[in-house]
Amino acid sequence: MTVHHGFHATMTARPGRGDELVELLLAAPSLPNADCVVFLVGRSAADRDVVHVTEGWTSEAVHSAFFATEAARSFTAQVQQLVTGESRYEDLVPVGGKAAF
Repeated sequence: MTVHHGFHATMTARPGRGDELVELLLAAPSLPNADCVVFLVGRSAADRDVVHVTEGWTSEAVHSAFFATEAARSFTAQVQQLVTGESRYEDLVPVGGKAAF
C-alpha cells in the first residue's frame, strides 16, 4: 500500500510517565488497521519523557474516518491524560526506508 497522508508528532509525557505513554501508544487501535501503513513510536535518548510518533496512512480521508471512531477518541483521551504541554505535529508523508525491531 502507498502512503498519501501522514504526520510526525512529538509529545512530552508527564514527569516519569514516558514508559506508560510508550506502552499505550504501542497498543494503539490503529495498528490492526490496514490503511495505517506506518506507525512508529520512538523516544528521546536525552529525555525519556519525550516521545515521537510517525504515522502514514493510505489517505487523509481514511485517517479522518478512523479518528472519528469511538475507539480512536477514547485512545486519544487516554494519551492526553499522560501528556503535558502542547504536542507538536508536523505534516509528513513517509516514502520509504527500513525498520527492524
